[in-house]
Amino acid sequence: MYSSSLTILQINDLHGYLEPHQEIFWTGDHPEFRETGGLARIATLVSEVRARNPDGVILLDNGDTIHGTYPVVSDRGESLKPILNMLGFDAWTAHWDFAYGPEYLKQYASELDYPLLAVNCYDEETGRLVFKPYRLLTRNGIRVAVIGIAATIVDKVMPKPFHNGVRFTIGEEELRHWVKHVREEEKAKLVIVISHLGYPQELKLLNRVDGIDIFLSGHTHNRIRSAKKVNSALIIQSGCHGGFLGRIDLNIGDQGITIYKHRLIEVDTTIPQDPAIRKQVETAVKPHRQMLNAVIGETRTNLYRDNVLESTMDNLLLQSIQSYTGTELAFSNGWRYGAPVPVGPITMRDVWNIIPVNPPVSLCTLTGKEVWDMMEQNLEQTFASDPYEQMGGYVKRCLGLNLYFKIENPAGKRITRLFISGKPVDFDKTYSTCYLTEQGVRDDYGSEKRVL
Repeated sequence: MYSSSLTILQINDLHGYLEPHQEIFWTGDHPEFRETGGLARIATLVSEVRARNPDGVILLDNGDTIHGTYPVVSDRGESLKPILNMLGFDAWTAHWDFAYGPEYLKQYASELDYPLLAVNCYDEETGRLVFKPYRLLTRNGIRVAVIGIAATIVDKVMPKPFHNGVRFTIGEEELRHWVKHVREEEKAKLVIVISHLGYPQELKLLNRVDGIDIFLSGHTHNRIRSAKKVNSALIIQSGCHGGFLGRIDLNIGDQGITIYKHRLIEVDTTIPQDPAIRKQVETAVKPHRQMLNAVIGETRTNLYRDNVLESTMDNLLLQSIQSYTGTELAFSNGWRYGAPVPVGPITMRDVWNIIPVNPPVSLCTLTGKEVWDMMEQNLEQTFASDPYEQMGGYVKRCLGLNLYFKIENPAGKRITRLFISGKPVDFDKTYSTCYLTEQGVRDDYGSEKRVL
């Protein structure tokens, strides 16, 4: 008979947020905003846990790490690299991290002190895995296997440069194989999965794959306040932007996990900042701070993206490009990332956080039938009854139209009414349109396309 204690710590969907920032918290029928996050505060929490259990801590990152804020995007994650190594992660996986191209990500990952894991990312030419499928660790005498699953949507809805030369699967078949391998061949006592598929997809996956103990979820920015047990596994997800740290404490005996405790820790202002990490963060941000702090306007509306159907933040974005172009319609992707902007000043930092890809504004014409079909396709990608078919983001952001639909209806039959500029849609009419990125208007829709 033996018993050993382990602590697993999780960050997911950091999106390049180096410093503290505002996050939204719903209280009854209204939002509240407070400062959270910052890698220097996260470092303090991690150090405190390691001090109490020096050989029993595993720190994992679910990806969406090296993209999303101006300092990080401007140098393609280079300024973040030493900070990640100082934090001492044990493994990570990826999604928006492919934004600079697969070859760049492979090189970047090779310069970290821990591996990028993905059982479902293949080289198109060779058919081989691009990244390692798992990593073995020993903590407090326990043999632990960590298996990674990257976002399956990279080659399905993301721009082509994200996935040149690579392809992705949902990872179910591969996960089943590698769980069996690490159990039987590597003699792992504990199996942990880090995934960027999204919470609905992962719940389905867990019901179909046995042998997993801990499943760390990512992609959908869920704040899971109490670990859920699915099949034999505990699953958690820990918000976004580094505003939260997920923690699971385990007692492990002969028969596996005997006791567990889960906490979703808000990285709030009571947590002191680790001096070494704070200094490194300042090195990364200082060259840009004057520009980022510049006040360029004000908002009398709280701006946030924390809504599936429509958001104040994206309404501002689309109003801006529609006002500039004079088009009838405006579209952008239903991005999840982007710290909220409470009522008050708007800075350049806020604008970069809203749209860190800084894409050009594009124009096209769409027929009424194309608008209808494009929105039906997007609604299916967001609300598909089979989680494996969900490819969001939130619902595509739009301006200039009113859309009425039934979420519960089957694919292709959700829309009941569609109005453009206040009038019922005319399938044969063409409508002037502006949009941001090919996720706003995909390549197979529209004509007369041009970039401003």
